[in-house]
Amino acid sequence: MCGIVGIYREKGKVIEEMVSALVTIQHRGQDACGVVTYDYRFNLHKGLGLVQHLLKPVIFRELTGNMGIGHVRYPTVGGGSPEDAQPFYVNTPYGIAMAHNGNVVNYRQLKKELFAKSRRHLNSDCDVEIILNVFASELEETASKSLGVDSVFRAVKGVFDRVNGSYSVVSLIAQSGLLAFRDPHGIKPLIYGERDGSTIFASESAVLDVLGYKTVGDVRPGEAVWVDTKGKIHSKIVKSDGHQPCIFEWVYFARPDSVIDGISVYEARLRLGESLAKEIRKARIQPDVVIPVPDTARAAALALAEDLGTAYREGLIKNRYIGRTFIMPVQKERRRKVKEKLNPIKIEILGKKVLLVDDSIVRGTTAREIISLVRDAGAAEVYFASCSPPLRYPCVYGIDMQTKTDFIARDRAISQIEVEIGADRLIYQTLDDLLNSVKPGMKFCTACFNNEYPTSVPEEIFSSIERERLRARGEK
Repeated sequence: MCGIVGIYREKGKVIEEMVSALVTIQHRGQDACGVVTYDYRFNLHKGLGLVQHLLKPVIFRELTGNMGIGHVRYPTVGGGSPEDAQPFYVNTPYGIAMAHNGNVVNYRQLKKELFAKSRRHLNSDCDVEIILNVFASELEETASKSLGVDSVFRAVKGVFDRVNGSYSVVSLIAQSGLLAFRDPHGIKPLIYGERDGSTIFASESAVLDVLGYKTVGDVRPGEAVWVDTKGKIHSKIVKSDGHQPCIFEWVYFARPDSVIDGISVYEARLRLGESLAKEIRKARIQPDVVIPVPDTARAAALALAEDLGTAYREGLIKNRYIGRTFIMPVQKERRRKVKEKLNPIKIEILGKKVLLVDDSIVRGTTAREIISLVRDAGAAEVYFASCSPPLRYPCVYGIDMQTKTDFIARDRAISQIEVEIGADRLIYQTLDDLLNSVKPGMKFCTACFNNEYPTSVPEEIFSSIERERLRARGEK
């Protein structure tokens, strides 16, 4: 999961807005970041680190131009080296820069095809380089004489036909304009807005709020939106295979103040808490206090506590200088950072039956460490509630849980997981309640829960991804 931004300004330099936008979605990627602006040439600056550290005001004078795209990254394909930081650039045809959020399922196949058929050599392990070169090769064929809206949309159609996976994309084409498109299933979010002749695309609506843009709407599944150099917007649904957005946006990834595909993240999390309260009652659990695991579980825990008529307390204090532990690439680092990140308020815990509420349980590492912290603080009993159902199947669309060994629930009963994480009781949300809490009747990507993938994923893809991720982690 990453974050992307694309901005066309009618007047003035775009870089300051770009940086503000990327800071707003820093939670979507802490590993690397980058921007490219356009002013008769591409001006690129990217690397490892947080936005505030890498994109300092001293470099703004070099990043001229009224159009730009930006990216914050955490690695899912590739090892997260500086070479994998986005955006990427090719000089033919026309000159194209690109950034994306998502994951290409047929990455290895396309990498071989691009070299064999087009002699395009890829110099990184980042899958946006695949999308960029597929788009460039399609554009070479469709716009051999002149570049226009129709040729751009035909090239996007070529990407949709060849690239299997999830991808929301922002791209700049030299002397031509700003392009955004979303895969035919709309798995990853992308929204756009306008303000005084300027246009913005972003992974989350919070970016538009912060910068004062009025929302136009979400980029629809399979839609391409083209902003030419005069600021005129052209759009077309090039290919749509049925909307199935990733449900984890509402469970964990997105900011609570964002609205994605018309659904408020905050309100969805409140409903998750209300639904989870039903499961607590069924389990005949009567906690003395409900404590959220900060930050994403706060809304759900509050709604749950209100529904149960139980006290809600902030019993775990978060160190703001520690990033999101789930998206840290190494297990050992995650375990260490959990202890640095959270510290209990003992007076709210001592002698009490504590119900901890978290958004999900993936590997069990975080849950185990937090339960241990709360026990050490003197809890009489510790219950643990997950706002999502048991995670059991690999994600191939951009969340770093891509191997079977990632899931503590893979081959275990709930009673076994309770023992593994050290909980007195463990309560999961049901899949039906998860779906109804986010939006009844809407179809989502829930492959990590039920093994139902929106796109075709051959079995060998799972094997190759697992080998790569285990090798990157130094595991066998």
